[in-house]
Amino acid sequence: MKLLLTAFDPFGGSPVNPALEAVKLVADKVAGVEIVKLEVPTVFGKSIATVAEAIAREKPEAVLCIGQAGGRYDLTPERVAINLDDARIPDNEGNQPIDTPIFADGAPAYFATLPIKAMVAKIREAGLPASVSNTAGTFVCNHLMYGVLYTLAKHYPDVRGGFMHVPFIPSQTVNRPSPAPSMAQTDIARGIEAAIAAIAENDADITAVEGQTH
Repeated sequence: MKLLLTAFDPFGGSPVNPALEAVKLVADKVAGVEIVKLEVPTVFGKSIATVAEAIAREKPEAVLCIGQAGGRYDLTPERVAINLDDARIPDNEGNQPIDTPIFADGAPAYFATLPIKAMVAKIREAGLPASVSNTAGTFVCNHLMYGVLYTLAKHYPDVRGGFMHVPFIPSQTVNRPSPAPSMAQTDIARGIEAAIAAIAENDADITAVEGQTH
């Protein structure tokens, strides 16, 4: 099995992106899965094109995209991506789309086709906090997750895909007001590897209580 593992470059004025730094630490083979790593620009449009080109080139069986969610304390596989760009800040090339569909011919939303609850369970087994997230935001993370799932649905229906957010690393929280949760990048990398192992082990997701009331 081959898995395409992507991570964004730094954005929002930060010199580092914990997603990218952790992905660099992920082993090249996890639970028998060959890992192909890809750095993705934090740019609307270009991010989707970069990953779509890699999918066509590498022909993976699964795609897992990783992004930063500052303020979250755990690793959070995303359940759903919505067909909307609504950028609170500009991307790395100054683009700031507001209330804009990502693809005019796309569904209102696409659900992850990775076993997100099994991923959460496996990450917890590794001794790390994890939970299912029901919003990927409306910035480039949601944009890419939607674009990848759109691409897979249209052209590669047998390929599974999804997205996972990770917290800040400690160096990013030094001058932030408390509380400012963070996680060591080595632990983030371990969590990503646990998630990949769950993808390898589960063709379908497990049944587990991971819903939220708000």
